[in-house]
Amino acid sequence: MRSIVRLFATPLTHAWLGLILVALPSLAQAAEMPRVAGIPVDFILFGATLVSVALFHDHTLRVGLTGLSAIVLYKLVFTGFKTGPGLSGLLAHFGHEWVTLANLLCLLVGFALLARHFEKTHISVILPRYLPHDWKGGLALLALVFVLSSFLDNIAAALIGGAMAHSLFRAKVHIGYLAAIVAASNAGGAGSVVGDTTTTMMWIDGISPVTVLDAYVASFAALLVFGIPAARKQQAYSPILKGAHAHTHVDRTRVAIVIAILIAAIGTNVTINSVIPEHADAFPFIGVAVWVALLASVRFRRPDWELTPEAAKGAIFLLSLVSCASMMPVEELPAASWQTALALGFVSSFFDNIPLTALALKQGGYDWGVLAYAVGFGGSMMWFGSSAGVALSNLFPEVRSVGRWVKEGWYVVVAYCVGFAVLLAVLGWHPEAPHTRSAAAATVQH
Repeated sequence: MRSIVRLFATPLTHAWLGLILVALPSLAQAAEMPRVAGIPVDFILFGATLVSVALFHDHTLRVGLTGLSAIVLYKLVFTGFKTGPGLSGLLAHFGHEWVTLANLLCLLVGFALLARHFEKTHISVILPRYLPHDWKGGLALLALVFVLSSFLDNIAAALIGGAMAHSLFRAKVHIGYLAAIVAASNAGGAGSVVGDTTTTMMWIDGISPVTVLDAYVASFAALLVFGIPAARKQQAYSPILKGAHAHTHVDRTRVAIVIAILIAAIGTNVTINSVIPEHADAFPFIGVAVWVALLASVRFRRPDWELTPEAAKGAIFLLSLVSCASMMPVEELPAASWQTALALGFVSSFFDNIPLTALALKQGGYDWGVLAYAVGFGGSMMWFGSSAGVALSNLFPEVRSVGRWVKEGWYVVVAYCVGFAVLLAVLGWHPEAPHTRSAAAATVQH
């Protein structure tokens, strides 16, 4: 509790809230929704939060909670919520949202422990034995990161890929190749509902995993576009090392635990949505199932509980952004279209893709496979555009340069555009009616 209080006891936070409180009274006289330059103040506060997240990477939780507090205060005093004015409207709003938030909290923390279980299987350590010993080995490593991200969190996949690259390339990893590792982790997670927080949000919201799979058409094309030049560049910079980790063995018990947890998550979701779909949003079934599986595995292998506080801190930050997005007037957003989805991919390279996805889910009407690729892969175009990039920068601080990232990893931007074009050419744009839980709730509240 003390750490949460300290988040707000800083000059930066006080200045941020002070500016908001000074600006808002002049808007209170407006008969309609207060706007600045035609933009609802809700979006301005939300945008300021996202900009602050991009600028202050070391204070993301503080920024997220401050932004959420400012938006809640603004709506309490001036506009009310779609569920009603004042505290009663606020409570009713989160009465609609609590299941989604609880599921995300359980899954984000649970998947962090799952990722550590997988890391300790040592599979990622022995697989490089089988990589080719030329540039194709670098490409195979990117493909391996892609596959890992399909069932692990993309952050974990990027960190595992970065660790393997550090070992295989004698600690000399080119920035262009590091950008490719981030891109591979984001591309691999884009088509899997357990591979990225954005797709997990879609899954929780009632979107079929089969629909999200469409994103892989674009992701595979993108992998080839950025993977080949990145692998060639890395091989020229520092050739792959032969014979690494020759005596490591796989922990099969941990492999079984990873599989059991994934089956618990997927099986619960399928069962609930097929047997009692009308009650699917009444309780966080998926998140609870993951934790039941985790706790049941303790007798065989102890999870690294030490990771829980940091994972919970990261989860609370993401939940603060999702909560901000849930209060936005989505009827004011541009209509859902492939052009909008393409633009969201570029926007996600600067702003966190979690709240962008939350807004899209509230609005509805997207082709979710296209959107999953756009917001999932788009963040790869900047080092801070995705959590995977930020996490990898802790291992390789040299990537924290926008200029070098764009110059050395230019093919990631090209890959995004090519992948998007391939997806539209092969599958087309097939938007779904806004019938998912978030869209339905937004319609009822409105």
